[in-house]
Amino acid sequence: MLDPRAPLPFQATVHPEARAARRLTWDSREAGPDVAFVALPGERMHGNAFVERALAAGAPFVLTDLDVPRAVRVADAQAALFAWARAERGRAPLVVGVTGSAGKTTAKSYVAAALDALFMPVFNTMPAIACFLIESGGAGQPLVVEMGIDRVGEMAELVDLVRPDVGVITTIGPAHLEQLGSIEGIAREKGVILRGVDGGPVRALVGAQAAAFYPGVDRYGFGDVTFAGEDLRVTPEGASFSFAGVPVSLPLSSTVQAEAAVLGLVLAREAGVDVADAASRLAGVSVPGGRYRVHRGRFTVIDDAYNASPVAVRAALDALSGWAGADGDGAGRRISVLGRMLELGPTERALHAEVGAYARERADLSFGVGAFAAELGERAFATVPELVGALLAEVRDGDVVLIKASRGISWTPERRAQEGVGLDVVVSALLEARDGPTSA
Repeated sequence: MLDPRAPLPFQATVHPEARAARRLTWDSREAGPDVAFVALPGERMHGNAFVERALAAGAPFVLTDLDVPRAVRVADAQAALFAWARAERGRAPLVVGVTGSAGKTTAKSYVAAALDALFMPVFNTMPAIACFLIESGGAGQPLVVEMGIDRVGEMAELVDLVRPDVGVITTIGPAHLEQLGSIEGIAREKGVILRGVDGGPVRALVGAQAAAFYPGVDRYGFGDVTFAGEDLRVTPEGASFSFAGVPVSLPLSSTVQAEAAVLGLVLAREAGVDVADAASRLAGVSVPGGRYRVHRGRFTVIDDAYNASPVAVRAALDALSGWAGADGDGAGRRISVLGRMLELGPTERALHAEVGAYARERADLSFGVGAFAAELGERAFATVPELVGALLAEVRDGDVVLIKASRGISWTPERRAQEGVGLDVVVSALLEARDGPTSA
């Protein structure tokens, strides 16, 4: 429980009616009898505008500078939240921070399973991370935190908040170029996670793809790396390999998942966790929707639509190329359906063309939609509804269909459809056409 009457790492005036909560939120819509509300500054409005709504919903307390019932009143709610998070983080036995241009969420999920750790859900903003640290720091379990950035200086801020004992970089590639400027800039900014606070000690690991950017740092994965899985085999049924003599089997997974599993096993072994026990937990990992989730059936849909960058799309296309059709006899076609990748800066057209050329090599049939449809696929469509109609008319039993694009979650539905982002609607349409409206 989060008790506002317990000693706090900041100065506060606690209202006599304030009571303990189980969770914290900065979204007043999530406030309730067990969920306290933190009133933070926003891009458009300050959270103070929603304090009354949170109180009406029964929030046990509100962290704010306002003099209201059940207030934990502070001079600066955001500074207080971060100070609280740092204090609670200090109670955790091990904290792993994961960043990279692609594969962060997958790595986070596999590391958490191997370590039997607590990990953050999808959101990875500074307030979300702070709330997670406050809620979980005293649980006595390792913590795994996804640390994504899209501007210069942000990783330094995250490292100061999270203070990871282990810093991991999965991949380096063109993503968020509008703010980070270049591949070298991306590598430099993400590399801050390997140095720790004020250059303090941190266990640093990088994936094989990122190794060239960080000479001398221990590498994990397969092949010529410091910590390698052996005898990797990837089929439509999944990936299998061995690590330290322990067999590992990952159903419906690709090389990306296998590399994340190696990372998890490396960290488990170093933490004194039995490798065989860790490997058994890896077999049950379920990543969030939209991240290489395979839906088998009379045709197979690979839902990788949560987000996209050039390095992530290439990895997904590599995985697609290993399929021989959902019926297993090679009769089915491998179909890629790609939409726009966001925040690539002035070189975005060339980067889309490169990815599209790779799709034509790895897939039997390629579709593109939105702003760079012609670059992404041999069959190009201006809008998502047009794409869906053509795709449903084309797909047949035995095919394997990969769906991947950026999200554009702040855009209107109309702009999403026009620009070809957020292709989760295409996944839903395919599954409904294949299985009926009850498909999940």
